[in-house]
Amino acid sequence: LMAALAGVFVWDGQRIEEEELRRSAQEMKHMENLSSLAQGNSPGEFQPSEWEQPWELIMDKKHFRLWRRPIQGSHLYQYRVFGSYTDVTPRQFFNVQLDTEYRKKWDSLVIKLDVIERDVATGSEVIHWVTHFPYPMYSRDYVYVRRYNVDKENNLMVLVSRAVEHPSVPEDPEYVRVRTYESQMVIRPHKTFDENGFDYLLTYSDNPQTVFPRYCVSWMVSSGMPDFLEKLHSAALKAKKMELEVRDYLAKGP
Repeated sequence: LMAALAGVFVWDGQRIEEEELRRSAQEMKHMENLSSLAQGNSPGEFQPSEWEQPWELIMDKKHFRLWRRPIQGSHLYQYRVFGSYTDVTPRQFFNVQLDTEYRKKWDSLVIKLDVIERDVATGSEVIHWVTHFPYPMYSRDYVYVRRYNVDKENNLMVLVSRAVEHPSVPEDPEYVRVRTYESQMVIRPHKTFDENGFDYLLTYSDNPQTVFPRYCVSWMVSSGMPDFLEKLHSAALKAKKMELEVRDYLAKGP
């Protein structure tokens, strides 16, 4: 409380812990074990575990599949994308996703995207992100903590993000603050981090604070998520082709 009154962000209880990274990696392993998914023979729904809601397949494309499931106690859905790319390296795709400065160039929806604070202990970062929403909705802003991990031993890359409050980023009446947001991206190289080809698993949920019915919000997310992933893929290809300077997050050091 004293820290909050003094305008200081307290990392305890807010940083992304090792257990969250491990859980995301385990989800990827579970998906890989569902061999029927990778072979294109999966049913419309699958049940990851006995105590969870079933996932409903809502989009099946050449390079990815998109599922959703209702979040209990709310009108919202959680979404999951499992896909592959063969023309870009895992390192390029991962770096482009993390580089906030480069994203300002390739993502036309970004109004603001800045690193607010870093945690020396874990490498977690607090990000302030302001983005355009489809007309006639107001732009949204997110304050979230993110942490990534590159597991060279298990050939895996993980990025976990979730919403937090930060005293240096109060609500702006010009934007709608999104207070419920979670995202986990796991990347599995087909070979190495620097050879073309990888699978990825993206699990995502947020509450965009709209008055629209759930089916409208579901349509926006289910159409917007593949569009974002394709823009991310194109940005990685562009960085590779033009040899653009993108920060290498796999390298040691800050």
